[in-house]
Amino acid sequence: MGFLSFVGRVLFASVFILPAWQEFNEYDLDGGPASKALAPKFNAFSKHVGFQVPPFEPKHVIALSVALKGEGGLLFIFGSSYGASLLALNQAILTPILYDFYNYDVEKKEFNLLFTEFTQNLALFGALLYFIGMKNSIPKRQLKEKTP
Repeated sequence: MGFLSFVGRVLFASVFILPAWQEFNEYDLDGGPASKALAPKFNAFSKHVGFQVPPFEPKHVIALSVALKGEGGLLFIFGSSYGASLLALNQAILTPILYDFYNYDVEKKEFNLLFTEFTQNLALFGALLYFIGMKNSIPKRQLKEKTP
């Protein structure tokens, strides 16, 4: 059972580690293509939320995302709830910004694509919360009863 659990964690973490590696390789002085795609989506998101966000550099957000996905994914492979927390933090922050289905009409093709990606990332977020909850519900050290 332990080996299957490890393989499952490796496959799950690959969903985060492989895109982080790709973003890291594409990262340049201005943040790469991910940074260029993030800026207009973030501006649209801040209008929907209703508060003004202080100016920031999108390349710093992409760098933080790469770090969270990379470190969180590697720690998650070894069963760390801290790694799962890092991945959940990344999902909670970036999912509603990147997959902005709410900016499109329901009949548009983009709406369906973005909504599908949004729900898949929401499912990943739920799986991470489940993992964290299960990790925290298991006692750290189970005492063995001595038989007389």
